[in-house]
Amino acid sequence: MSRALFPLIRQFSSRLSPLLAKTPVSANQVSLIAMVFGLVAGWYLAIGGFDNALVGAGYLLVYYILDHCDGEIARIHGQSSEFGKQLDTFVDWVVHAVFFAALGYGYAGQTGEELWMWLGIVGGLGCTINYFIAVAMGAREKRQTQERGDAFDATGLEEIETAPVPDTAGQWVIFAFRELSRSDFCFIVLALAAFDVVWLLIPAGAIGSQVYWLLQFVRGVREYHA
Repeated sequence: MSRALFPLIRQFSSRLSPLLAKTPVSANQVSLIAMVFGLVAGWYLAIGGFDNALVGAGYLLVYYILDHCDGEIARIHGQSSEFGKQLDTFVDWVVHAVFFAALGYGYAGQTGEELWMWLGIVGGLGCTINYFIAVAMGAREKRQTQERGDAFDATGLEEIETAPVPDTAGQWVIFAFRELSRSDFCFIVLALAAFDVVWLLIPAGAIGSQVYWLLQFVRGVREYHA
């Protein structure tokens, strides 16, 4: 298995970013535009129904593409900044928390069972917990790196790092779970929406979002990323 394929979404963003880089739009503006697409996706999912779920999944796909474009554009123009990094993390949190809450709300409206709405809320809460843990860990890692005097890139804000390649079955399982539930999650949503079973993500999200933030405490798991 080659890491060059992951995340799959980068196969799209890497082709769009050079085009966007030729426009006056900044990396941070792309982040905000991406958030709009993510929130519109949530709106359609909250309405419920097959057609709306499919449209919502389409908007979510655009969000994911743009979400990767912002970082690529920042590197092209040398616009990398701590603010941009934090904005990107904030947008990720908002969109995913809204996604699960909206999906649960929409399916509860279809079935008349409030349980689905509460499961969606639990999924959104898991995203929220993960966000604040990531922010806290990021601040701690940055402080420790500065104290060690490790190498930083040209911006003076991001540590130069080379993520190790998973080499055991367990590491590949963790890597695949994190990437499919993070960078390539939109493809799962699109596939399930096409078969009208996107509701499966409601209980999966309620459980999986808790597993995801718990994995942040597993030693070494944060090293394996694309």
